[in-house]
Amino acid sequence: MRAVVQRVSRAAVRVEGRTVGEIDAGLLVFLSVGVDDGENDARSLAGKVTGLRIFGDEHGLMNRSVIDAHGGVLLVSQFTLHGDVRRGRRPSFVNAAKEPESRRLYELAGTLIAAAGVPVSYGVFGATMEIELVNAGPVTILVDTKRAF
Repeated sequence: MRAVVQRVSRAAVRVEGRTVGEIDAGLLVFLSVGVDDGENDARSLAGKVTGLRIFGDEHGLMNRSVIDAHGGVLLVSQFTLHGDVRRGRRPSFVNAAKEPESRRLYELAGTLIAAAGVPVSYGVFGATMEIELVNAGPVTILVDTKRAF
């Protein structure tokens, strides 16, 4: 699994002009499931997202997790994170998992994040979405359960 994790002061996702998910302070997580991902990847990603120490403590140092900061997670599916642009100009998405497996693992990651005590809001899997966010910091972290980066 691959994710782009952004610390936000607020974020919202809209589909056809209707807000379907939103959070105040917390993490906006764009998530892509790869063809070789499984339940262990969902567990690993959920643990990383809930444990990332990227929120400020009383000294202004990044020592607190989203759990410590009492933040939420807005989880948005984004298969394009598995786009390969090493050859040519059109991305190849052969490494992105297809439904129903990609949806199952995306939902499992959200369930595991929620089980850690973090409120989770969602985008609409497979939909064209509009994302509005205020990146706090800015802080943006890349996560890959296969440790490609």
